Amino acid sequence: MAARDHETFCVSCHTALPYALSRAALRRVLAEEAPSVTERRLLENVTKRVHLRTDAGPYYSDQKDGVHKTAESRGTEAILNALIVSVYDAETGRLSDDARAAFDQLWAVQEIGGGDKGAWSWLDFGLRPWEANESQYYGAALAAAAVGTAPQNYRSMPTRRNSLELLREYLVREYATQSLFNRTVLLWASTKLSGILGPERRASLIAEILAEQRSDGGWSLTSLNRSWKGSTDSDSYATGLITFTLQQAGLRNTTPEVKHALSWLEGHQDKSKGFWASSSLNKERSPTSNVGRFMSDAATAYAVLALAESERQSQ
Repeated sequence: MAARDHETFCVSCHTALPYALSRAALRRVLAEEAPSVTERRLLENVTKRVHLRTDAGPYYSDQKDGVHKTAESRGTEAILNALIVSVYDAETGRLSDDARAAFDQLWAVQEIGGGDKGAWSWLDFGLRPWEANESQYYGAALAAAAVGTAPQNYRSMPTRRNSLELLREYLVREYATQSLFNRTVLLWASTKLSGILGPERRASLIAEILAEQRSDGGWSLTSLNRSWKGSTDSDSYATGLITFTLQQAGLRNTTPEVKHALSWLEGHQDKSKGFWASSSLNKERSPTSNVGRFMSDAATAYAVLALAESERQSQ
């Protein structure tokens, strides 16, 4: 598959998740009664893929894109689909047939043996922060968030107890070797699903995250994984993601670090267009191109989530 096609997948898939999360939060702030046309189209596209099951070919395959790409594509899509559908089911409090089908596909491609037991194959095109050789743990953390987000206590269903235990064991077993970025996503997931982050690790992780906050109130993506190259300045993606995660972990707006971070977000929005700018970790891109906007799209989504939570706490 051509590089342009793959980058389009990044836009449509990896930014679909933060969009789904943030648009639901924004809808509550704006007192909108129903999902927007774009939200409905997103959900329709996801559920269509879910119900096509294996009849829908993978986005990438071993034949066209390289070794293991079929499994990586199936695993990545299964996790993201399950989480996106769960976000919308959580609003109704009812587990839909779409979600049941998405979770069936999720567990069907979980690794049940070997060194990756409990995880999923995850796309590795060397594209950070989402598709690199260290991203498998990130994907597994998202799978945990999906289970914890699903309504009707899906996580306690006995038919999935063994699969869920494998996931918990993987997340605990591999924790110590993970980057701060991956562990930040795990912290968010742990607010949805118990048993994946003990109280001592949780407290230590929060302290480690706060220690990386810059004097201006923001965070830098490169400080969350020392192998990543790029600017060490505060950026909108890292600051939005971390602020929202800390809020979900119980830190209030009155916490000095959260208050400072919210101030940073408020001061770094493009007031004329409404978005928060962020740039690729991989190469320089035109900020007005389709692929050049995907980090800004994701950054904007997490900034919205943090500010919406701030609004909720203030009410």
